[in-house]
Amino acid sequence: MNQITPPPKIEIIPGSAPFSEAQRSWLNGFFAGLLSDAPTPLSAELGAAVMGGDGDDGEAPWHDQTMPMADRMKLAEGRPLRRRFMAAMAQQDCGQCGYDCHNYSEAIATKSEARLNLCVPGGKETARMLKSLYEEIDKVPAAPSSAASGEPAAAVPAVVAELGRSRDNPAPAKFLSRRLLNGKGSEKETWHIEFDLSGCGLDYVVGDSFGIFARNDLGLVDQIIALLGASHTTEVRGKTLREVLLDDVSLSPAPDSLFELISYLTGGALREKARALALGEDPDGDAATLDVMAVLQKFSRVRPHPEAFIEALEPLQPRLYSISSSHNATPGKLSLTVDCVRYVINKRRRLGLASTFLSERINPGDELKVYVQKAHGFALPEDARTPIIMVGPGTGIAPFRAFLHDRRATGAPGKNWLFFGHQRSDCDFFYADELNAMKTSGLLTRLSLAWSRDGDKKFYVQDRMREVGREMWTWLAEGAHVYICGDAKRMAKDVERAMVDIVAQFGARSTDEAIAFVADLKKKGRFQQDVY
Repeated sequence: MNQITPPPKIEIIPGSAPFSEAQRSWLNGFFAGLLSDAPTPLSAELGAAVMGGDGDDGEAPWHDQTMPMADRMKLAEGRPLRRRFMAAMAQQDCGQCGYDCHNYSEAIATKSEARLNLCVPGGKETARMLKSLYEEIDKVPAAPSSAASGEPAAAVPAVVAELGRSRDNPAPAKFLSRRLLNGKGSEKETWHIEFDLSGCGLDYVVGDSFGIFARNDLGLVDQIIALLGASHTTEVRGKTLREVLLDDVSLSPAPDSLFELISYLTGGALREKARALALGEDPDGDAATLDVMAVLQKFSRVRPHPEAFIEALEPLQPRLYSISSSHNATPGKLSLTVDCVRYVINKRRRLGLASTFLSERINPGDELKVYVQKAHGFALPEDARTPIIMVGPGTGIAPFRAFLHDRRATGAPGKNWLFFGHQRSDCDFFYADELNAMKTSGLLTRLSLAWSRDGDKKFYVQDRMREVGREMWTWLAEGAHVYICGDAKRMAKDVERAMVDIVAQFGARSTDEAIAFVADLKKKGRFQQDVY
């Protein structure tokens, strides 16, 4: 790997700011690495307000992406701005923004990051809240600028992330192949996707995620160009309109800025409707379904100029997927397990951007821009002898396939227990041959399966966990680490509730004590989640 030369020590946080010497030292290093232009030192007042001083106890009760925004912000009342920024993001630490939530919030709070729309899971709701909170920064008295004081600004060298280690510096990788994982009769479409990393030299650790830059669907792009009444060869930003729409801008969901543009170009009731949508209101009850094309259809009398139209759109964001392979097992190759997203709204077929790009719009041998996103608190135990319990229904199996391949490649002696589930055993048992072979060889100590549509009553992984609760408690007592990957809104909550029940029943604890026990597992890094 290339070595990045550390930047010289630069004092950004003044001695008067309410931090200990250790905190000041860490913050100076953090901002020196983030900023490419000379920063204005934070005043003590601004430092306390945006970074948190007295009264910031570090707790994060809003760390729950299923909690409504209003409830999360209520819990963050009275906290410093950086904590309220994290509440708006639900502090998911998914990495899609290129930071973790803590560092993204601090970068926004100190104005070293102007992009308020990088929280992909949070979507428009989070972006709107961040924008609202951001306006509070200027209400805090700031220190006089270096220009006003007559002192030259200190130059901070830009630190560029190593190639392929950041969304801002992606690497080229080659698409190798795709293989359908579902059998005949499945209601799902799930693909095993493989990439060749040998050309770019990227490696990774199991638990990391893989970011890809997908292209928009050409058919959708040409429909939008037709609705604009423009030519696909119209020049915008030094490219053709078609090229910009394919590669540079997001076409779903429609941003507030597009509604603002529409409101400037029309009048009367249409103007009021566009203004309401720009403010996050829902005058016709269809706001949640409005992607860019749907907006052009809804306001069909308005035809923005292509340049103004493009300026009103958000940049196309990369998409992150859990890696389902091990570099130790297959160096130079990487795989993903991807659910293809297709649905219909108002008789129009909608496509998931990256999932359909990978499943149908890219061909073997094609190159695409990618990067590895380092995991935040989702990794195998340091001690290879530690037993692990993995709960990953559906595509949640991805990182656990990686864990198992890695433990086999490194000869890790720890026991491994996998809970996997899906709709039907005969057509939705992903990697069945692999997993059964691992079970036969002894690598996979236990394999517990749950199929929700095989019987009259739906049966899920959390139901299977309760059935084998006594054995799970024995593994926990032996020091096992527990991992969950998959849907955050229901599955992860249901699995955690099952964990609490198991601890209470077989660990002879009250419900409150069981909840505290599971919380302690999280604090100790023995209960980790990769949820979305």
